[in-house]
Amino acid sequence: MRADCGNCFGLCCVALPFAKSSDFAANKPAGRPCRNLQDDFRCGIHATLRDKGYAGCTVFDCFGAGQQVSQGTFGGEDWRTSRGTARAMFDVFPVMRQLHELLWYLTEALDLERARPAHQEVRRALDGIEELTRADAATLTAADVPTLRGEVSETLLKVSELVRAAVPGRRKNHRGADLMGARLKGADLRGANLRGAYLIAADLTGADLREADLIGADLRDARLQGADLTGSIFLTQAQVNAARGDGSTKIPASLSRPAHW
Repeated sequence: MRADCGNCFGLCCVALPFAKSSDFAANKPAGRPCRNLQDDFRCGIHATLRDKGYAGCTVFDCFGAGQQVSQGTFGGEDWRTSRGTARAMFDVFPVMRQLHELLWYLTEALDLERARPAHQEVRRALDGIEELTRADAATLTAADVPTLRGEVSETLLKVSELVRAAVPGRRKNHRGADLMGARLKGADLRGANLRGAYLIAADLTGADLREADLIGADLRDARLQGADLTGSIFLTQAQVNAARGDGSTKIPASLSRPAHW
């Protein structure tokens, strides 16, 4: 569930659309290759994406969906030489990305000892999604992903409650809260429910986010200098990449410190 761009046909650079903004220097419709995509499916400005106005590319994470679609679903046939597969491949990619994101969360849940009472339910969900990822293109594009996400969300909520119940003291509930630009410097958010919270440009400098549930939280430009996110649950690389941290920010061992911090 980690991106392996060397085994992908640049799907995120073709299948997905982006609009000219502070994150992207130009408009690009879905299905059209980015102007920076080279013939070998590599990015021609990968080392200078932020300098060239493509910061959005540096925070994107496909959770390994790119190589699964390229090498698994389509057996290594690329969209340039097998033109007939292009449309189907581009349709499957965003579906596969959502499935792999769910697999990321479910796999993490199985590693959480406090969530053991829910592990059987987690395993059933994980096995079902893994089977779906191995299906053909037609089955994948017809999948009812919103319903599946809803079912998995309920399972992950049980996991979250089991993990956070062991945190001492009163746990804050900011689920879905609008905390954009909030002043939370040094805040005690240990074991907090921050599911789907809008933390865009929030000041979380030195905040305690241990065991906090961060699934779906929007951390774009959130200040995480000196913050402690060890043990936080359902945090993804994309969220970390979108935030602003430094060498003093503590992150889970499963994630990498962004090069631009």
